[in-house]
Amino acid sequence: MDNSIVISTPPHVKSRRTTRGIMLDVCIALLPSAIAGIVFFGWLALMIELVAVVSCVATEFVYYFIANKGFSNKCKDAGKVCVRWWKQFDFTSVVTGLILALIVPATTPWYAALIGGIFSIAIVKMLFGGTGKNLVNPAAAGRVFMAISFAAVSTYTAANIPALNFESGIFTDSTNLSWLLSAYPETKVTVLDLFLGTGVAGCIGETCKLAILVGYIYLCVRNVIKWWQPLLFIVVFGFAAVFMSGFGFIASGGYIFDIKLFLPHLFSGGVLFGAVFMFPDYVTSPKGVYGQILYYVLAAVLVAVLRYFTHMEVTSFVIMLMNLFVPLIDKYLIRRPFGYVKVKKEKKAKTPDERVADAVDALKVDENAAAEISHGKDNENTEKSPAASVQSVNADNVKSAKEEA
Repeated sequence: MDNSIVISTPPHVKSRRTTRGIMLDVCIALLPSAIAGIVFFGWLALMIELVAVVSCVATEFVYYFIANKGFSNKCKDAGKVCVRWWKQFDFTSVVTGLILALIVPATTPWYAALIGGIFSIAIVKMLFGGTGKNLVNPAAAGRVFMAISFAAVSTYTAANIPALNFESGIFTDSTNLSWLLSAYPETKVTVLDLFLGTGVAGCIGETCKLAILVGYIYLCVRNVIKWWQPLLFIVVFGFAAVFMSGFGFIASGGYIFDIKLFLPHLFSGGVLFGAVFMFPDYVTSPKGVYGQILYYVLAAVLVAVLRYFTHMEVTSFVIMLMNLFVPLIDKYLIRRPFGYVKVKKEKKAKTPDERVADAVDALKVDENAAAEISHGKDNENTEKSPAASVQSVNADNVKSAKEEA
C-alpha cells in the first residue's frame, strides 16, 4: 500500500515550493558552470560530470532499494519499490553529483569520480538518514575524500582557450594562488583572465567566474538563497586574504596592505563557487540570521588564514569544518520561533494587604508634609516678631511725644 500522507513536525507552511523544485533550480543554476567547464576542458569534463551524476543517483537508488526490501520475496515488490523511489526522488543526488564534478579538475580519473560519488551519497548522506539529515555537505566531503585518496585530483591542466593577455601565457589556477601566497604576493594573471577563466587552469566549474555569477543571480531571483550570504562571505574573505598577504611583504621591507590583491584572491581557486553553491546549503548551515552571519564570517576568515599557511585550496575542508559547528551555533544563537509575537508585560494586581500598606505609607507621607508646612509657618512667625516689636516701640514713642506737647 502506497502511503501518500507526509508526516512532519509543525509549524506547517502551505507553499507550492517543494524540495524537488528547489533542487531543480539549483541544477539550472549550475548549468552555466557545467557548460563553461565543457567548453574550457572538452569531453573530459563532460565525462566526469556524467560519471559523478550517474554514480550519485545510482547509489541513492540502490541504497533505497535495499533499505525498502526490494530483494525480498524474490523481488516480487521490486516494481513497487522503484515507483516509491521515483515519487520521493528530489534531485538532491543530482545536485551532489554535479557539484562534485564541478569542484574537481578535468584530469580526474573516471573511477575516482565514481568512487567519490558513491562515498558522498552512501556514507555521508544515506547512512545518516537521507535528505535533510546529513551532518556535512556531501559534495564537500566527497571532494576531501577524493583529494586524500587520489593524487590525480590535485593535478590541473590549462584550459583550451588561451589567455586574453598573451604576454602572461598560460598558467594554472593553483600556480596563481601559490604566487599570491608566496613571500612576495603578486598575480601574474590578469583579473579579466581570472574572471573569464581564459588561460588559467583549475577545476571544471570553478574556472569561469562569470558562469558562477550567472548562477548566483538566478538563485537570488528564484529566492533559493539569500543574496547577502555569499556577498558577506566574499567581502570578509577578500579583506582577510589581503590582510594575510600583507605579512608576505615583511621579508622585503615591511607589512603592506595591498587592496589590489582583493580580486585576484577572490577569483583564484574555488572560493566564489563555494560561496554561491556550497556554503548556503539548507541542511548544513545555521537556521537563524545571527547564526548565519557568524557562520559566514568565521568561514571566510578560516579560508583566508588556512590558505595563507597551507598554500593550497582549502574551501572544501573549511565547509566540512564549519558544518560540524552548525549544531553548536544553532544551540546558543537561538532564532525567533515561527509566528512568535513578543508579549507585553502586564502589571500584577495588588493584594488587599499590599493596598492597605500603600494607603498607610501615603498617610505617613501626608503627615510628614503637614508637619513640614506647620514648621515652616512657625519659622516665618519667628522671623517676623522682631519687626513687629520695633514697630510697637516706635508707635509708643510717637504717642508719648504728642502727650508732652
